[in-house]
Order: sequence, then C-alpha cells, then structure tokens
Amino acid sequence: MTRITLVQGDITRQTADAIVNAANSSLLGGGGVDGAIHRRGGPAILAECRKLRVGHYGKGLPTGQAVATTAGELDARWVIHTVGPVHSDTEDRSALLASCYRESLKRADELGARTIAFPAVSTGVYGWPMDDGARIAVTTVQETDTAVEEVRFVLFDNHAYEAFARRLA
Repeated sequence: MTRITLVQGDITRQTADAIVNAANSSLLGGGGVDGAIHRRGGPAILAECRKLRVGHYGKGLPTGQAVATTAGELDARWVIHTVGPVHSDTEDRSALLASCYRESLKRADELGARTIAFPAVSTGVYGWPMDDGARIAVTTVQETDTAVEEVRFVLFDNHAYEAFARRLA
C-alpha cells in the first residue's frame, strides 16, 4: 500500500529516491520547478537531458510522458522529468495530466525507487486550477498500482498544500 504524504516547501530540498520535475518538453531547464531543479541539481542533470535530446527525444519529451536522469547534487538518486499539459478552457486535457503521474510512477518502479516527491504538475505557469490539479494528482496516485512505498507531494505554498489536503481528507 502506497502512503501519500504532504509537505509544504521546496522540492529541491527533499530527500527521496526520485524527485519529479515538472519539465518543459525541451528537457533543457526553464522556470519554476524545472529551473529550480536544474539549478540546485547542477550540470549533471542538464548533461543527461542533452544526451536524451540527441537520442530518443530529439523532438522533446511528449506531454504526459516521463523519463529519468541522474539527480546530480540533489538529495535523491534520480530526477524523473514529466511534461504536464497547459490548461485549456476549451479542451479536456486531464488525461494527459493524469498520465504525468502514472508514467512517473512507472519510471520509479522501473528504477526500483521506494520514495518519490512530486510537485503539483501543471498548476504554475501552465495554468491548471489548483483544486482540479490536486484532484487529478491524488486520485491518479491512489488508483495506480505501484511498488513505490511513499508518494510525497511537495507543495510550494499554503494554497497548494490546502488544496491537496482537502483531496486527502
């Protein structure tokens, strides 16, 4: 049985087997969680991401998919990069957001990770409403068969923490 925990804070300060990066499709860093993970994790993460871009992911990582790299200087073994969808008022992209969590857990299982730390994927600059993002994240993790023992949602502020806490209540 997977235990779900909530932490308010900085995901780059977490200790876990795997830390999930809310990446952009380029895998080469960006703003928000993505930029913070690349900055704190150091150049080894970017170096592996560049290799992925030269290889299988030449056109970038597709939305809803996940791929793992080293965690560099983070207190983790791996970073699992996933590309969340941009929220749309005219198109239901919730299956793509759920896929980010499922695919990240699948990568974690393949790696043998027992603990994983997730941000609230797509709820920042990609505009996903926090309450709905929390619903999709928590429900997907609860419904996904995984060997991961602890899923930790690391929420940047009180608004995000409260939204996730309501989903777990």
